[in-house]
Amino acid sequence: QVQLVESGGGLVQAGGSLRLSCTASLSRYAMGWFRQAPGKEREFVAAISWSGGRTYYADSVKGRFTIFGDNAKNTVYLQMNSLKPEDTAVYYCAAREDYSGIVYIAGARYDYWGQGTQVTVSS
Repeated sequence: QVQLVESGGGLVQAGGSLRLSCTASLSRYAMGWFRQAPGKEREFVAAISWSGGRTYYADSVKGRFTIFGDNAKNTVYLQMNSLKPEDTAVYYCAAREDYSGIVYIAGARYDYWGQGTQVTVSS
């Protein structure tokens, strides 16, 4: 059973930055970040292949968020800059055992999920 431990959420003013971390108990997983705002469905944010060679972003965060990993630490990060109030949500990391180098956008393709971390952006 893979465990994912997230950290880094918090309260920030609009225009500010936060960095989320997600550490997996095992290595070589394709990873993704998703978010869910109150009253809304969970949505894809960003994904990275197990090697880190490929990344993909939702249009709403492209140019502001960066996903990257540290394989030595089994950790994936989500650097969030120029935050907006509409970025407020619970952010979840997800993992899928995969060596293909593919990035996955659909939540259903992931096997393991973190507990979520709250990000609140004030206007």
